[in-house]
Amino acid sequence: MYGICNLAIIPQRFEPSDKSEIVSQVLFGEHFEIIDTHNQWSKIRSHFDQYEGWVDSKQYQLISESQFHQLSKAVCIMNADLVENVVDSNNSLIPIPLGANLSFLNFDDINTQKFCFEGTKISGIKEKEALIKTAYMYLNAPYLWGGKTPFGIDCSGFTQMVYKINGHALLRDASQQALQGTTLSFIEESEPGDLAFFDNEEGKITHVGIIMADNYIIHASGKIRIDRLDHQGIFNMETKKHTHQLRVIKKIL
Repeated sequence: MYGICNLAIIPQRFEPSDKSEIVSQVLFGEHFEIIDTHNQWSKIRSHFDQYEGWVDSKQYQLISESQFHQLSKAVCIMNADLVENVVDSNNSLIPIPLGANLSFLNFDDINTQKFCFEGTKISGIKEKEALIKTAYMYLNAPYLWGGKTPFGIDCSGFTQMVYKINGHALLRDASQQALQGTTLSFIEESEPGDLAFFDNEEGKITHVGIIMADNYIIHASGKIRIDRLDHQGIFNMETKKHTHQLRVIKKIL
């Protein structure tokens, strides 16, 4: 079985319960495979990053296997504004966030609600220089564990969405993203758009941010913010303290 998100945002949970923690979100237009069911819940595997979690079965539209593969081959077209609206055949508005996938609107047999979109679209692979411009669009977005939108986002959701909007694929969690790309030995070797990863006292990678020019970093800590980056880690310019311990720097592009 397969499905597609036809609502603005739906929570993807660790267990099949409304009380379970949200591990990620599924945005409008994202499609997935349904790998298990339990009562009103469906365990899904996202096509984009293969991330698994439980969603409410009332919060998506079923699609066929052939439609799933059609979408998987289609060029990814996304909303390029912080928030926009799609309009269905009843003139009902659904607000959708930055990075929502609009590809299925071109398939009449999938777009059964006849959604229309007149906002700004983005597609294709962009140059590395575009990453920082996109990152600024999320500035001051509140931190939300499992979030992927300007209305709430976590550190790896932020890096994943910035890269995705520019046509590049990252995995979902910071520990997974740290396995991608090429390792750099020094901060001085990095360029704007590279990723810096940080670990906890047990050595587990728990945080990621996007390196900017002149030893700055943009990352999610309370909100999407800009701080200093040095060989020790992230230096919070408000508290005048280091908040995250640097583990590794990765060049993805």
